[in-house]
Amino acid sequence: MSDRHFIQQIIDRDIAEGKWGPKGDGSVVKTRFPPEPNGFLHIGHAKAITLSHGLAREYGGTFFLRFDDTNPAKEEDRYVRSIVDNLRWLGCTWEGARDDDPMAGVRFASDYFDRMYQHARELISKGLAYVDDQTPEQIRATRGTPTEPGRPSPFRDRPAAESLDLFERMKNGEFPDGSRVLRAKIDMASPNFNLRDPVLYRVVHAHHHRTGDAWKIYPMYDWAHGLEDSYEGITHSLCTLEFENHRPLYDWLLNNLDGVHHPRQIEFARWAPTYMITSKRNLKQLVDEGHVDGWDDPRMPTISGLRRRGYTSEAMRAFCEEGGVTKFNAKIDVVRLENALRDHLNKAAPRRMAVLRPLKVTITNWGEHGAPTRVEELDAVNNPEDESAGSRKVPFSGSLFIERDDFIEQAPNKKWFRLAIGKEVRLRYGYWVACHDVVKNDAGEVVELLCTYDPTTKGGEAPPPDAEGKVRKVKGTLHWVSADDCAEAEVRLFDRLYTAEQPGKASGAHIDDLNPDSLEVIAGARLERSLGEASPGDRFQFERLGYFYADPDSKPGAPVFNRAVTLKDSWAKVAGQG
Repeated sequence: MSDRHFIQQIIDRDIAEGKWGPKGDGSVVKTRFPPEPNGFLHIGHAKAITLSHGLAREYGGTFFLRFDDTNPAKEEDRYVRSIVDNLRWLGCTWEGARDDDPMAGVRFASDYFDRMYQHARELISKGLAYVDDQTPEQIRATRGTPTEPGRPSPFRDRPAAESLDLFERMKNGEFPDGSRVLRAKIDMASPNFNLRDPVLYRVVHAHHHRTGDAWKIYPMYDWAHGLEDSYEGITHSLCTLEFENHRPLYDWLLNNLDGVHHPRQIEFARWAPTYMITSKRNLKQLVDEGHVDGWDDPRMPTISGLRRRGYTSEAMRAFCEEGGVTKFNAKIDVVRLENALRDHLNKAAPRRMAVLRPLKVTITNWGEHGAPTRVEELDAVNNPEDESAGSRKVPFSGSLFIERDDFIEQAPNKKWFRLAIGKEVRLRYGYWVACHDVVKNDAGEVVELLCTYDPTTKGGEAPPPDAEGKVRKVKGTLHWVSADDCAEAEVRLFDRLYTAEQPGKASGAHIDDLNPDSLEVIAGARLERSLGEASPGDRFQFERLGYFYADPDSKPGAPVFNRAVTLKDSWAKVAGQG
């Protein structure tokens, strides 16, 4: 059984047969990614991009980036810019791309509007298209049902000369929106609804982000899609499965035009990542209704959102490539995406210590109580997975911060390996400390721990045996920061946006499954001093806490960190899987 997926096998055969050029020449392969600029790209688009770009690269062929900008009322230049930026971030290069100009080589459907218009006139002249005066509601009402054929339009046999005249007048803006359309004349009895005289052009009086007010008619996707592929010489036009029933129309249109290149359309399965939605309409609803803070909110499944959360392009590509290519739509566990990031950052991210909810620790035998007399610089490993990353110095003094969750006054049982009165723990890279008392405020809350340290345990080493030859043991290791030499930061703990694996499946409304705990903002977290100068885009593993990303909101001396992903899958335990 071949280990190559079905699209590779199709391309292999085409090359071997010389379908697109000399036999055996893979450089003839041309693919494209054709987004509509009406929103930000999401995780599903990343799969399509990785597939099409990866195939062109594999065969030594050509990849095109082309925008399907045929719906001016919903499209904006900011969406174009974000899409271009996301493709570049993913590592994609396209025909004509240049480092000094992000837009170099980018193509648009609007580049071809004149050619499309002339080809539409060709169809009319051949008696294969006509101008229909019916309203959109009338057209829908006469399309028929799966068991009943559609009814022909009363304008279906309109003379070609009359349709050509009306079509030109449509282009010139003489008619209002919705008053006339151009339809292909195919088969109103076809079992495939896409062949029941589909609409090719409609009248739209809207300002276009590139062509301004030059055009009053705009092509439908099915008409534009095939022609754009043809003009660019695309060999393999890759689409998701919902376009499978559109392929007969794609072929019919190109077969009935003279002298045009005819690509092969191939459909592959969409992904449905768990705990995510990939409907642009639903994503727009989240933004418009204020459930998230824009298209790049780190909880969004958009590429921009995942980038801002801290995902890397390496992790994104690994996730897309690992999922494979099939002909069957299926769910894919979002844990695979999270694990791809963990795998990459475990190797790439330097380690640092940070305390999110600080509780003060005073080491009473370090110096005078409340006023430590010295600071030690301890060696800390930057990344145990990468010896070349070296080490750093961290200051240790008699005044520290640990996580509030790492202390409880009375240990509940023998399995409590963190700090409690009478319990001893190891401080990462530092010493062993034991808590002997606490300080409380007027409300009875613990605000300070009084501890002693064992000077023989520097670097976390076990102490020497006592007089009887016994060696003390501790099982808990805590992270910490020096209270006298640390940075303060805002930390944003992001979690999954939805609580349901398939948002909206049970209730019919994805909004009903929003996770109320998808964001927690922590002010006053304490971090190693070097993190105070982190630059936006820096990534770290905060030991024991997860992988974190310096958000663009960060400023010198006032960093903001987003949790990209936890160290382990915390949802498996919630779901009873761990």
